[in-house]
Amino acid sequence: MPWSFALPQGVFTSPLLSIATPVLGGTAVALLVNRNKTQKTYRDLRQPPLNPPAWLFAPVWTVLYGMMGYAAHHATKTAASSVSLAVRDANETAQALYTSQLALNFLWMPLFFGVGRPATALGDMALLVGNVTLLLANWWTTDRTAFWLMTPYYAWLGYATYLNASVGYLNGWALPDKKRSEE
Repeated sequence: MPWSFALPQGVFTSPLLSIATPVLGGTAVALLVNRNKTQKTYRDLRQPPLNPPAWLFAPVWTVLYGMMGYAAHHATKTAASSVSLAVRDANETAQALYTSQLALNFLWMPLFFGVGRPATALGDMALLVGNVTLLLANWWTTDRTAFWLMTPYYAWLGYATYLNASVGYLNGWALPDKKRSEE
């Protein structure tokens, strides 16, 4: 197989690694960025209607990461058992899309909370939504189970986009701690 931007095949073929990779990666990013007191920053922001409490993000993301990891495993397992070369080729594309969406996902929190750039984070979110749209289109034709496992994540990304755009707008596209440090 030629080089591609995808996690190692062993991650996709193992249900445990497939689930653990996004869960542990997301947790690591959150812990590294949280050194900057993310929850305090979140509480200090002007919030739009329908904003969730800060404690809700960790359990929601843990479930979503687990579901997306299992979706990637399921799609890989389905492609491996398929006699269709088109499905196997589509799976290589899906694995690259999955890996890139995971990287974009992990980049969002450092952009938003780490460097305090809601507009840049919104740009990342737009790329992420586009990437996941392509991934879902791929899985719609090759593995409906993987597709449906990813739909809660896709819905949450829509909600997260609303929050990112609203919080950015309501706070002048800068975070409170970053405003104080720049003055």
